[in-house]
Amino acid sequence: MSPIYCVSAHCGNANAGSCYQHCGVPAFVVKTDRTIAATIRVMDIIFWIKVLILGAVEGFTEFLPISSTGHLIIAGQLLGFNDERGKIFEIVIQTGAMLAIVWEYRVKFTGLAIGITHDRKAQQFVMNLAIAFMPAAILGLAFNKYIKAVLFKPVPVAIAFIVGGIIILWAERRTHTVVVQSVDDMSWKDALKVGCAQAFALIPGTSRSGATIIGGLLFGLSRRAATEFSFFLAVPTLIAAGGYDLFKNRALFDAGDISMFAVGMTVSFASAFLCVRWLLRYIASHDFTAFAWYRIVFGLLVLLTAYSGVVTWGA
Repeated sequence: MSPIYCVSAHCGNANAGSCYQHCGVPAFVVKTDRTIAATIRVMDIIFWIKVLILGAVEGFTEFLPISSTGHLIIAGQLLGFNDERGKIFEIVIQTGAMLAIVWEYRVKFTGLAIGITHDRKAQQFVMNLAIAFMPAAILGLAFNKYIKAVLFKPVPVAIAFIVGGIIILWAERRTHTVVVQSVDDMSWKDALKVGCAQAFALIPGTSRSGATIIGGLLFGLSRRAATEFSFFLAVPTLIAAGGYDLFKNRALFDAGDISMFAVGMTVSFASAFLCVRWLLRYIASHDFTAFAWYRIVFGLLVLLTAYSGVVTWGA
């Protein structure tokens, strides 16, 4: 009898029973003849559409106060891309978004690298990033397993969307007293406060950028300073979180996934770069109220579909 092969060209798996776990192609979509299987590319087209969508979702949401992790959890489940392989993919595409910040602020990062040994301002800025990074790093290491087991699901994410939206509305209705105009004017105490705010983003759906930006505003940073410091803080945070997760899940890497990672990272980079440029222009004349209402409406929509049975979300 001829061996059976998955119809997906990127798979090549000869075990139909494990095709779904391996590449997302249902086990019944197999053929006993490789020539026939090669003519069926519909599943491959769907697969690459999913890759493009998730890359764009990550890039467009990573630096907006709407939670990229929350959107990826929901989008991943809707697209059937939330298995272990999908989780690795999500970690990788975050790197693409982070690199967009490195590229956008390449002059700043180059200056920091050159001046770290002798420039007091560069040393202070790097120290501020390290201080702001620590609260989330410590709490993340302590509670990461529990958070992922209990909260990395659509319904808890939807609740966090709504609660975060309400907090943004409250924060934007307060009178802002600006004490720090630029990220270069921040003290280590300012950085620590923003870092403590970022720790709330360990709850998926909260939004790392939302927590740091709104926290920065509450602690006296100007809107641009809060937003830019959130961008800069994303670099060590995403590198550490991504590196930790990649190391833990290194056994799941497959050389056949390189093309998927490359496409996802490229889309994430491009969409994040466009989003960062847009957001910096947007905050010059707008507050974050629109994002708050988006969060609330989107969260309510997820809860409505969950409890009405329109969508069967994961437990």
